[in-house]
Amino acid sequence: MSAVPASSPASVVSPAVSGAASGPVFGAAASDTQAAPTAAELLAFARSVAADPAVVGELPLDAEGRTWRRLEGPGGAEAWLIGWPPGAETGWHDHGGSYGVFVTAAGELTEHSLAVPLPTEGWRSLELAEGVDRRRVLPEGKGRAFGREHVHQVVNASGTTHAVSVHAYYPPLPLMRRYSRKDSTLRLEYVERPEAW
Repeated sequence: MSAVPASSPASVVSPAVSGAASGPVFGAAASDTQAAPTAAELLAFARSVAADPAVVGELPLDAEGRTWRRLEGPGGAEAWLIGWPPGAETGWHDHGGSYGVFVTAAGELTEHSLAVPLPTEGWRSLELAEGVDRRRVLPEGKGRAFGREHVHQVVNASGTTHAVSVHAYYPPLPLMRRYSRKDSTLRLEYVERPEAW
């Protein structure tokens, strides 16, 4: 497997990742007077990057691990262009209170999510009720926004085709909680902070 880089996209931290730190940067940094970007603005940004074949085509793809390039998102948002080899997935996680978006730029991604918010403190294991699971298939050009309490995992279910996606979060991710799931039991495993990425 490839080495873990010094900086990685929080939404896909894994022991099997490789990074690409250089390349084009989109958007502008937030000024002190600039308002936070809305979810609609983040989604418009992600769609515009995903629709740019020159940017998407410059991301190196690896047969064994995810690859990424950090982008400068609108209004100071954290943004990433991410490559997914066949079978790659994020594992269950949240975004530490940030809201965000992602758009599939190439291939197809599947998102598994929970339809209920989870408490952020004071628990290690939860028994999920029936009917809270949601599944979305996002082919090229499709994307979605999600709120501050969103818990999901994203998968490239293809056995043969790479996928590429654009992600943006605001505020920049303060932390991520990682979960394991067995049947209806969701367990908080650990918390990642930006210095670990």
